[in-house]
Amino acid sequence: MNLFLSFTLLFLCPFLSQADVPELTREPPRPIVFVPHERSESDPQQVHVSLAGKEHMRVTYITEDKKVESVVEYGKQPGKYDRKTTGESTSYKYFFYRSGKIHHVKIGPLEPNTTYYYMCGCNGPEFSLKTPPSSFPVEFAIVGDLGQTEWTAATLGQIKSQDYDVFLLPGDLSYADTNQPLWDSFGRLVEPLASKRPWMVTQGNHEIEFFPIIEHTTFKSYNSRWLMPHTESLSESNLYYSFDVAGVHTLMLGSYTDFDSDSDQYQWLQADLAKVDRKTTPWVIVLLHAPWYNTNEAHEGEGESMREAMESLLFNARVDVVFSGHVHAYERFKRVYNNKADQCGPIYITIGDGGNREGLATSFKKPPSPLSVFRESSFGHGRLKVINEKRAHWSWHRNNDSNTLLADEVWLESLSSSSSCWSSSQSHDEL
Repeated sequence: MNLFLSFTLLFLCPFLSQADVPELTREPPRPIVFVPHERSESDPQQVHVSLAGKEHMRVTYITEDKKVESVVEYGKQPGKYDRKTTGESTSYKYFFYRSGKIHHVKIGPLEPNTTYYYMCGCNGPEFSLKTPPSSFPVEFAIVGDLGQTEWTAATLGQIKSQDYDVFLLPGDLSYADTNQPLWDSFGRLVEPLASKRPWMVTQGNHEIEFFPIIEHTTFKSYNSRWLMPHTESLSESNLYYSFDVAGVHTLMLGSYTDFDSDSDQYQWLQADLAKVDRKTTPWVIVLLHAPWYNTNEAHEGEGESMREAMESLLFNARVDVVFSGHVHAYERFKRVYNNKADQCGPIYITIGDGGNREGLATSFKKPPSPLSVFRESSFGHGRLKVINEKRAHWSWHRNNDSNTLLADEVWLESLSSSSSCWSSSQSHDEL
């Protein structure tokens, strides 16, 4: 293990110094929070839950003991489990690192807006989860580029202080960057939140973990640990999928897998959007990692080829909001299509400000674009509260060390309720 850590830390030196890249001025990053394993080898750790199709959730946990069963017992009362489900397990190797046994257990059918108590592997502590509601209102906590620093811990604490139904993360989870023990530490760090509410994630560039000559399989750690409902949404890849919560259809797209018109992702997206019934799911939101619209100098233009390939699909489907990460700052745009203001296009929001080790991207282009409504280089998180089929409230909360401050908010109207947008579009300001 020591040899592994020394080797990977040597490889990571260029990444760990990115805060000093001259063209980007970043706030000083804070130290990494490494969370050790303090339970027994047979006890579950790194527990998190995710949505897994209608009325089902997936419980994921890891054990050092390979003999522990992939089983979850659960019920509506503490300590009383009247249901038991057996799942599957996997593991992986990365250089000299060998993962623990990674268990994935799909439980259900579950009732909406209900608390369930559960035990993993017939051993260890009892956990509890709450299923999302089946109707409005529903609230999402949203943050990208999370990492595992003191900033991250503060952001998670602020999210935990106010309840939510589903957590959405548009890429860059652990910032392990081949240093696999950091994946384990990240899982332990987020467990207090991720074991209680469904966490739905998509990949970022820090999940790729390609290593020339030695490791050619990309996303090995991510795909093994964070299994999302791609099969349930008829996707052939864990890197893109969709799910429904109450009346909201959410699509998680992959910025780092093929997306041109001949790709599987493009064909899947086209088919998925075609099946959306805006009468039953009046809201449609999208998450991806590399932003399509961005006035920060960091990562400028990196999402452009994906935008050119897929933007028309989202526009024609009247997607309401597109969330992205990658840029370590917050920015909210007007409704946009093809680099112009358009009342029928999505609102674009960059929220790559969870607390990563690289610090903040503080260099915004000047003068500001007329399309950009609000932008700020601070850590924080967002909340999307969908009130009903027509109205939703978006708020961004600045991470101000020990407390959270509401810094930006806006009321949104679903495009499903705009009759003019299903027959025409208008364009004004340009980026």
